[in-house]
This record gives sequence, C-alpha cells and structure tokens, in this order.
Amino acid sequence: MAISWIYKVWILLLPIFDSAVSSYSEDQCSWRGSGLSQQPGSVEQISLHCSEGALDWLYPKGALRLTLSPRLTSAAVGPGGSSSGLITACVKPSEHFHGAQLYLERDGVLELLVGDRLETSPPPRVRCFSRLPGEKVALFLQATPHQDISRRIASFRYELRGDWTARLSLDSNPIISNEGACRPCNNTELLMAVCTSDFVVRGNIKAVDEDSELRAAVIKVSATRVFRQKYTLFTSTGRLTRTGEIRTLLQCGVRPGVGSFLFTGRVHFGEAWLGCAPRYKDFLQAYAQAKLAQQLPCEMAVD
Repeated sequence: MAISWIYKVWILLLPIFDSAVSSYSEDQCSWRGSGLSQQPGSVEQISLHCSEGALDWLYPKGALRLTLSPRLTSAAVGPGGSSSGLITACVKPSEHFHGAQLYLERDGVLELLVGDRLETSPPPRVRCFSRLPGEKVALFLQATPHQDISRRIASFRYELRGDWTARLSLDSNPIISNEGACRPCNNTELLMAVCTSDFVVRGNIKAVDEDSELRAAVIKVSATRVFRQKYTLFTSTGRLTRTGEIRTLLQCGVRPGVGSFLFTGRVHFGEAWLGCAPRYKDFLQAYAQAKLAQQLPCEMAVD
C-alpha cells in the first residue's frame, strides 16, 4: 500500500531522550478534537509527551499527525531500568471505535491493528508492539469515508514503557514476544520490583478465573497487607483484609493454593498485571540477605 496517498495519523515512537516540547495538548498527555474543523485533505499536527494518555477524534475527517516523545520516568522504565533503549507501546481502542482504521508501519510495511468496526463487531483488543533503537515505527490512523459521520468517534488510550513490558503482551495476536513472561524473578529482580512496582501486596490466592477477552488468568487475591498501590486496586472487605484482582498470562498456569505470597506488578489501562510473585517467606529471606550485605535498593517495613 502506498503510504504517500493515505490520510493518516503518524504516531512516531521517538527516543526517550527526545527533548521536543511543542504540543497542541493542554496537559501534553491527551488530545481531543473534531474532524469537522479540518479542511479536506489537511493534516493537523499534534505532539504529546507522556508515557500514557488518550486520543479522541470526533467525526474523523482528513488526517492528524501525532508525535509521541515521552520522557519516561524510572518507574515507567521498570525494574532494573531500561538499558537497551527498547520501548514497548500498547494501544487500547474504545469499545465504540468507529470512523477510522489504525495501522502499524514498520520499515515501510503496513499491518492493520484496528479496523473500522461495524455496530455488530466485537470490542477491539489491546494491541502492543515494541521499537528497537534506530528502528522506524509509526502508527497510521486513516479516516474512512461515511455519508453519516455523526456517530463516528475514533478513540484510544496508549501506554509506552521500557524493557519490562517485553515480558508481557496484552495482545491477542502478539507482536512482541512473551518469552520469559512466566519465568520466576531472581532476587535482584524481586527486590527492584518491590521498589518500583505500581503495587506491592502480601496476600493469598483465593481463586483463579479466566478473562476470555484478554485470554488471561484473573487471580482473586485476599490481601493481608498492602505495602503500596498506585491506584485503588485492593479494597477493604473487613478490618484486616482487602480483596483485588491481578491478571497474568494463561500459559503461566497459576492455580489456587495455600500459602502467603508477595504480589508485585504494573497497572495497564486500569488493571493490575502480575510481575514478581514469590512466596512471602522466600521474599523475606532474599530481603534479609540483601540487607545484611547492604545491597537493598530500597527499604520497606516487613514483618
């Protein structure tokens, strides 16, 4: 497909050290606009600078050009830091994504990520991909012609992260590899995860269900202690316990069982995803050894 004659949105994954500051977004994270104000054949320029945000394109018409140049924090980069320069992006279309088609372009080859949906189409899935240093990767959003555009809105949320997301793909047809996603963390990875994860919780596995949409396992956790949570993921059910859900890949084979675990992980589009999850006694042993050797990346109140 010839790229030069397509109306498109370009979402360029620039290096994380990009210092560009121009933006048409008030908060530099999200953008909302209407195609009704665009001239036929025009391309509106937009620039965003966050590791996560959203785009809402009402009545798609003409084209947008959106540049993402995030300044990733150490927390966004993930446990251990990002030394390879790899950035993984995930795009979650809204359930009512209409009026446009979303493509991934890699080295001049286009791959359809999200098509223009019919009213009866199932909800679009999260799509993830990664960019290596020096690799040219872009997303193209092409407005599709409709006589009635009054109900057309092309909306999606995005997240960009460092190396840690290479271990986890939320994509139903993965573009990035899941190799190693189920591998237990070593002590160095575990202690760094305790310092940098979006949530750190001690608890028990009460049940494991299946999320058919994401093809993921949903771990029902009864938390006896919440060390940290970036969002309200675990809510009180009594004086001493809280409950919440954590997702992980089905192939990891998580099963209900006895014993206390330390759950760590990241929040993707408002949902908790599992990172390191050792038995709590194994975590205490690793923590004590690192403390004795004065090699703790951070300290926490353990019992």
